[in-house]
This record gives sequence, structure tokens and C-alpha cells, in this order.
Amino acid sequence: MDKRKTWREQEQRLVDRWNAAAARQRDAHAQIAHADGSGAPRAELLLKVEAANAEIEALRREVARLKVEFTSGKRY
Repeated sequence: MDKRKTWREQEQRLVDRWNAAAARQRDAHAQIAHADGSGAPRAELLLKVEAANAEIEALRREVARLKVEFTSGKRY
């Protein structure tokens, strides 16, 4: 039971991180869409979008790893 509680907490933290990263990604894309076209801020926004996309990709890999553990019987 203790393992299950630990796993659920780990999964909940992952869900929270995913939601926060998705919100940052949406905000960055919205800011890019509403940018006035000036050079420096636009480049800064592009870096922000790139960082958000990288974070989402890292979380995708972590979700895939947990999924493999679950289907292989290592979890629950």
C-alpha cells in the first residue's frame, strides 16, 4: 500500500507539472501571436516557446516511462 501511495503522489506531481507546463506553453504561443513584430522581444518570446516545448517533450518522455512501468507490471 505504501508503494501505491508513493506512486499516486508521483503521478499527481507529474500531472501538476504537465498542467503548469501546458499553461506556460499556451501563454507563450499567445504572446507570440499578439507580438507586434519588433525584433528583440519577439526573439525572447521564441526562446520562451522553445523552452516550453522542450519541457512538454521531457514530460512526455516521463509519462511514457511510467506507462511502460505500468503495463509491464512494475506499478500497481
